Amino acid sequence: QVQLVESGGGLVQAGGSLRLSCAASGGTFSSYAMGWFRQAPGKEREFVARVSRSGTRTYYPDSVKGRFTISRDNAKNTVYLQMNRLKPEDTAVYYCAASRLLTISYAEADFGSWGQGTQVTVSS
Repeated sequence: QVQLVESGGGLVQAGGSLRLSCAASGGTFSSYAMGWFRQAPGKEREFVARVSRSGTRTYYPDSVKGRFTISRDNAKNTVYLQMNRLKPEDTAVYYCAASRLLTISYAEADFGSWGQGTQVTVSS
């Protein structure tokens, strides 16, 4: 199983930007589809973004489409989440996750490796 470590979270004002990074180790990074999820206080964890193994295909829910961009650098074993035009409702712990499944999935259960999470707080 690949090990994942997120970084880049913090406090930002509404309308601002943050870039999260997730460094992978212990596995063949390019064999995993990668995703970002988030969990706000009192809410269930939700899907935020997914990128294919090659990085050529990306997927987002409507809540972040057009504001968030997921990308990956297989040479650096790192996946990124660029978050622009942040809103207070984006406040959450953000998790990086890896999936070995060949089919496209946004379900938590289909991601077998998870990072510890990084806090993103957006003030109004």
